[in-house]
Amino acid sequence: MDNPAMRTASFQKALAQLIFAGFNSRVVALDRETGETIWQWKSPTGTGYVTVLLDGDRLIVSVVGYTYCLDPLTGNQLWFNSLAGCGVGVASLASVNGVATGLLGAANANAQAAAASAAH
Repeated sequence: MDNPAMRTASFQKALAQLIFAGFNSRVVALDRETGETIWQWKSPTGTGYVTVLLDGDRLIVSVVGYTYCLDPLTGNQLWFNSLAGCGVGVASLASVNGVATGLLGAANANAQAAAASAAH
């Protein structure tokens, strides 16, 4: 999904309408307005606790260490990595394209607004 077209305003708008929930080896995308299930995915490997990270145009999912990349709009699996030799358990996930980007973007917008106010 490194296609720049996937980062269009329409993609971002569609993504903004979704909420993701992970539990019992499953991920569900819900419509944020209605709560309607948009798609469901079940891990083919591993059972138990699910960690989810929205990483820009990818949804990274770890099921007790087995790590998957899903398309956030469709739930289609893009890749899998068993992380062999790393053990099993609840994963911690982080990415500069994930939550940090949103926080940095908001901080940057606030800084720009403050600078614009100070200049007037």
